[in-house]
Order: sequence, then C-alpha cells, then structure tokens
Amino acid sequence: MEDCIIVGAGPAGLTAAIYLARFHLSIRLFDCGSSRAALIPCTHNHAGFPEGISGLELLRRMAEQAELYGAERELARVTRISPEDQGFTVSVEGRDFPARTVLVATGVVNNRPSGMEEVLHAQALANGLLRYCPICDGYEVTDKRVAVIGTGSHGTAEALFLRGYTRDVTLVSPEAEHDLDPECAAQLDQAGVTRLKGPCGDYAIEGDLLAFDTAHGRMRFDSVYPALGSRVRSDLAAQAGAQVSKEGCLVVDAHQRTNVPGLFAAGDVVKGLDQISHAMGEGGVAATAIRNYLGELKPLRR
Repeated sequence: MEDCIIVGAGPAGLTAAIYLARFHLSIRLFDCGSSRAALIPCTHNHAGFPEGISGLELLRRMAEQAELYGAERELARVTRISPEDQGFTVSVEGRDFPARTVLVATGVVNNRPSGMEEVLHAQALANGLLRYCPICDGYEVTDKRVAVIGTGSHGTAEALFLRGYTRDVTLVSPEAEHDLDPECAAQLDQAGVTRLKGPCGDYAIEGDLLAFDTAHGRMRFDSVYPALGSRVRSDLAAQAGAQVSKEGCLVVDAHQRTNVPGLFAAGDVVKGLDQISHAMGEGGVAATAIRNYLGELKPLRR
C-alpha cells in the first residue's frame, strides 16, 4: 500500500511528490500527460528563471527531481478513486492500487476557440499568437494589437485587464451577439475597448498575425486571448465524496484537506488562479498535511 497516490503531474502534483518523497514516504504519481503547464511556450513570471522557461522543461525538471528522491511516476489515466475502510483504491486503466492517502491535482482544461484545428492551436501558442493567461504574459503584448474572444463579465474583465498593457484591445463575441449588461458596456466604453460581433471562425496564421472572420470582416491581431472559461477536472474526487463548489472546484480547508478523510487536493482543481507559483505552494502545503495526517494514524519511523 502506497503512503500517497498523487493524481495529476502538473506543478502542484509534482511539488507535492518532491516533498512527500523527501519525507521518506512511498509515493506513486499518475500522469495522464495533459497538464496545462505543458502548453506554455515560455514563462517569464516564474521566479528564478529571468530568461524564461518553457512549461515542458519546467515539468521535466520537477519530475526528474521527484524521481531522484524515489517517487514513482507512471504515464496513465486514473479512472476512479474509491474510499475504503483504511485508505483508498485508485483504479488506473484496469488496474487497482491501494493507498493510505490520495492527493488530487488534476487541474482544469481551458475551453478553446470553436473550430480552431489542433495543429493551428499548437502553432499559435508556440508563436505567442494565442495566449490564455494575461496575468502570466500580458507584459509580452505591451503596445500590441490584442483581441479577447469572449463576452459577459468574464470577457469584460479580461479585456479591461489587458487594457493596462495596450490601448489596442478588441472584445469579440464568440457567437453572433454580445451578452453585456449596461455596467460592462459602460466600463468597456470608458476604457476605449472596441467591441465586435462574431461568430468567430476560419482561423489562420497570416504572416506574424492570427487572423479570423467576424461579422465585421476578417480581423488580424498580434495576440488573441480566449476568455471562454474552463472545465474543472474535479469529477474523480467528487465521485469519491468530496465537496464541490458551485464553480466546480474542490472545497478544501487551509491544509488542502477535502471533507473526505485522507483525500487532499491542490492546484487549479481547487482554485483556478492559473498561476504556477500558487499551485506549487498548495502542493507543498498539501504534502506537509499528508505527512502529518499519516503520522497521526501511525508514527512514522525509518
């Protein structure tokens, strides 16, 4: 029986794996290979990397560090977490693994622009033409022509945030009409944010710009931010009995504990802040809480 099984190998899960392995605990980590961090071409917000680091390279280094101290990592998808009398059974593609505790660090999945092909999506991300986190990379679009695909309060908030980097911000509705209340419309007008109607389609890279059709004709931008929300991957924990917020996030206390004893959660599956540093911090808190929880059940000795 493992001391802890970690579900998810993004910044939160890998940080926890490093901590837990260095606590001399037996750790198994399952990685389905779809961490959002892997999609980051280069982050300049991560402290300690002034020249930036790609998401893939950061994850590679973190996984290497966890494995150095004895964490077992496997590329596989967890299909179920079942609470038992003493711990849990974690089902993984037809196999079952017992564990005293489980940490869920499954993150979220961004909703992508409808109709954008996978190859184009990957290329646009790599070239900085498509971006998902203005907090992370708004600096890189300073004084450039930027579009936000979205509407409502979420689209408005993202457009207003980006207005702090450039005067040329356009909010494009993903469908035929915008869904803006008077307050949102007034805020956009006051900030000088242009509004265009969709639907958006026929995406293509044209020169150094990302182009797509709108109701107002074909438009081209230096960078495009989809503000289309995301899907929280909390299903596994919810099926195990964990409480979920109205937004779909797992509800935890200050020590990353869910309402199910022995079941912990960290990262964007708890709060979708889209920040590597925040996810790593929660991973460290969760790992320490797991170690202390195990120590209360049975004193830990070498």
